[in-house]
Amino acid sequence: MRPPAIDLRLLRQFVAVAEELHFRRAASRLNISQPPLTAAVKRLEEEIGAVLLERGRRTVALTPAGRTLLEEARKLLGQAELAVAATRDVAAGRRGLVRLAYVGSAMYGRLPGAIAAFRRSHPGVRLVLTEATTAAQVRGLRDGGIDLGVLTPPLADAGGLELRGFDRDRLAMALPAAHPLARTATLADLAGEPFILWPLREGEGFHARAIRLCRDAGFRPDIVQEAHGMHAVLSLVAAGAGVALVPSRMARLHPDTVVFRRIDNDVADFETSLAWPAGRLDPAARELATAFA
Repeated sequence: MRPPAIDLRLLRQFVAVAEELHFRRAASRLNISQPPLTAAVKRLEEEIGAVLLERGRRTVALTPAGRTLLEEARKLLGQAELAVAATRDVAAGRRGLVRLAYVGSAMYGRLPGAIAAFRRSHPGVRLVLTEATTAAQVRGLRDGGIDLGVLTPPLADAGGLELRGFDRDRLAMALPAAHPLARTATLADLAGEPFILWPLREGEGFHARAIRLCRDAGFRPDIVQEAHGMHAVLSLVAAGAGVALVPSRMARLHPDTVVFRRIDNDVADFETSLAWPAGRLDPAARELATAFA
C-alpha cells in the first residue's frame, strides 16, 4: 500500500506550530487566522495516522511522532526549496550544460577571454568544449550533438542555422623558416611551390578563400597535402613539407620553424561566426550566445 501523499503546505503549517509551540503565534507567522491552522494540523494528523501535538489549555508540546516529523519535514521542505531554486536557475540560464564547438584558430582570438568571462558570470553552467571543423560543427548543430559553434563561413547550406559575427582574422602565408623566400615572399612568389591546404569538405570558407587568393596572385596552388586542422597544417609546414595559408593569429605557433608573411589582398580578411540551430537554444546556451555578442 502506497503511503499517503502529504501536501507540503500542511507540513509548512505544522513546522510553524511545532517551532512556535503556540497556535496563535504560528498563525501570525503564517499570516493566516488560527482556526484554519488548527484544522490543518488536525487534518495532517489524520492523514499520517499519528498524534503530533499534545494540546493543553495553555500549552502545546510535541509528541515523539511530532518530533520525528518536525525533523524530517524540515529536510523535505528544504529540499523542495532547493528544487524550486534549481529549476528557476535552469530556466533563467544560470545552471545547465552547454556544448560549444570551435574551429582551432578561434582559440587564438577573443574566444578564450569570452569563455573565461562567461565562466566567471555563470559558475553554475558547465561548458563542454570541443575543437571541430566547420563541417563537423554544422553536422553537430543539426543532429543535436552540440549547442553552439564558432565556425568559419560561408556555408554551402546554412538552412536551419542562425549565424552571428563573432571575431575577425586574416590569412597569412606560412613558410618553413629555412625556405629561400621566407623573408621576402609575396603570394605571387609561391607559384609552383607545394601547398598544404585544408580539405574542401571540412572547411569550405578557408579552402575557397585560399584558392581565390592564389588565383588573384596569378596562379593555381599545387596542393600536395591536405591536413585536418590548422595545427596539423603548421606542423607540416614546420617539417618542410610545403607552404600554406593560415590565420595570422596562429603566428605564435612554431616561432622558430615557421615564418609568416602578410598577404596584401583584402580577400585575406575573414570572419568567424557563432552558430546555433534556429529556434532551438535552451536557456543556458542562450545566455552564452548573449554573452558572446
